[in-house]
Amino acid sequence: MPQTGLSRSKDSKLVPTPTECSLPRRFADFDTLQDALDYAARGSRGLNFHDPRGQLIRTYGFAELREDAVAAARRLIAAGVSPRDRVALTAETGAEFAALFFGAIYAGAWPVPLPLPTSFGGRDSYIEQLSVQLKSADPLFLFYPDELASLAGAAAEAVGIDGVVWERFAEREAPLVDLPAAEPDDIAYLQYSSGSTRFPHGVAITHHALLKNLAAHSHGMELCDSDRCVSWLPWYHDMGLVGCLLSPVANQVSTDYLKTEDFARRPLAWLDLISRNKGTTLSYSPTFGYDICSRRVSSQTNVAERFDLSRWRVAGNGADMIRPDVMQAFVDAFADAGFKASSFLPSYGLAEATLAVSIMPPGEGIVVELVEETLLAGGGKAERDRPQRFRSVVNCGRPVIDMEIAIRGDSGEPLGERQIGKVWCRGPSVMVGYFRDEEATAACLDEDGWLDTGDMGYLSDNYLYVVGRAKDMIIINGRNHWPQDIEWAVEQLPGFKAGDIAAFSITTPGGEETPAVLVQCRTSDTAERSRLKDTIRERVRAITGINCVIELVPPRTLPRTSSGKLSRAKARSLYLTGEIQPYDIAA
Repeated sequence: MPQTGLSRSKDSKLVPTPTECSLPRRFADFDTLQDALDYAARGSRGLNFHDPRGQLIRTYGFAELREDAVAAARRLIAAGVSPRDRVALTAETGAEFAALFFGAIYAGAWPVPLPLPTSFGGRDSYIEQLSVQLKSADPLFLFYPDELASLAGAAAEAVGIDGVVWERFAEREAPLVDLPAAEPDDIAYLQYSSGSTRFPHGVAITHHALLKNLAAHSHGMELCDSDRCVSWLPWYHDMGLVGCLLSPVANQVSTDYLKTEDFARRPLAWLDLISRNKGTTLSYSPTFGYDICSRRVSSQTNVAERFDLSRWRVAGNGADMIRPDVMQAFVDAFADAGFKASSFLPSYGLAEATLAVSIMPPGEGIVVELVEETLLAGGGKAERDRPQRFRSVVNCGRPVIDMEIAIRGDSGEPLGERQIGKVWCRGPSVMVGYFRDEEATAACLDEDGWLDTGDMGYLSDNYLYVVGRAKDMIIINGRNHWPQDIEWAVEQLPGFKAGDIAAFSITTPGGEETPAVLVQCRTSDTAERSRLKDTIRERVRAITGINCVIELVPPRTLPRTSSGKLSRAKARSLYLTGEIQPYDIAA
């Protein structure tokens, strides 16, 4: 969109949108997302975009966002877009995406945020997987920035839809037309989950479901007028889109953004931005974001001089398994900068529930229970007493407002307090279903509105503890093993870190099930690789009591989901088809 209406001071420097303004705060109590932006536009808050070094390059008040969104809606209607049509957008963090996303909303269409190339292995892989999602969503258009024209344009062409560069679209006329009125039960957008894109599921979220979840989210974080947010999370993932774009609009929170790829190159720019923007109190990240920051701080860095994290009251954590050792390492690294361990706010959610299912009350920090591995493996009641062999399980908080959580057994029977089983949830923010996929919808939503999350966990004093994904379970000789336990065992060895290891089950030539462990190896010395294999094998055996197939693979081999999480299912598939080639080492 044209860069007009920028806030500037007398010396021509950009001035960020204010943290506080005179418009009374409303906590997502609107009927539709249009209503939310209409209200936010009456105030002076908004979005702020920064370069790779965290310098402000664009301010985008909510009033300007609304003006651009209405113009985009008129362009879309002039281009033939009707209510319920899908409009796909590559989710580049910036004003253009925000205006087109809300423009589709104002036009009555369903925006569909799609991933950027950074999450995939290369050009062909990105085009292929984007094409699969486009076939599922069946949009009229795919919009993308000019720099992605060769990639996104190729995907659009492959499935026979119109690819449009959004800079050129912004130059089109925006004829005056009446915009359709939305109803609360109308679908607002489609969200593709971050799992395998081979069989993509477009989660259909209504305005009512979205606003209910955003209100619950703001209540759970105890949002107040002095809060300001910083985010680097991608807008094609539910935590980035819902938690860090739509929530700031619906709850009128000024927010500062780094692009995800800029964070990946310079992780500490995230903390620099929090430090520089003295009003920042809110910022979310998966575990790996905190991990990479604590690893990047050298022993020579004076964190007290470089960073000021003392105002950061909600350091949200979600989207993957929360690692207490990683959280402690972050506290150790940044305590001198004023970071408080009580600022951590664990949460649990998924796209099928719009976003948040449970949130830890602010100030309680990371709470861990030690659970016996035998109970984790075979189900049963989690005991608090310290066992000989255990795993630390992190408390993911209490159900958000209007959300129910239940734990069920394999046959769907309800389980009691501290009994480990499948996590189910029900509430007004649960999806209406997967787009054009009744079979997949019926497989996870029952007739009473309960959603099977696919995760395993237990409830303790109405707090939720999540222990892993049911589909990742490795079953050997009738005993269950969590891949995380095997992966964590290897991560304790020198030279390895989270994301270097993928564990899954395979069938041996003799017909037996056995765990396979792929480990990204950085050494080129053959003798050292052989030694590492032996060390890893013994480490896994010592921790789990089982023998594994150990394979060393080159760095950057293990596949990721579009949100950056390890994809064990895809790693298994690539390994079995020979697309992942381990180093040739004598066992």
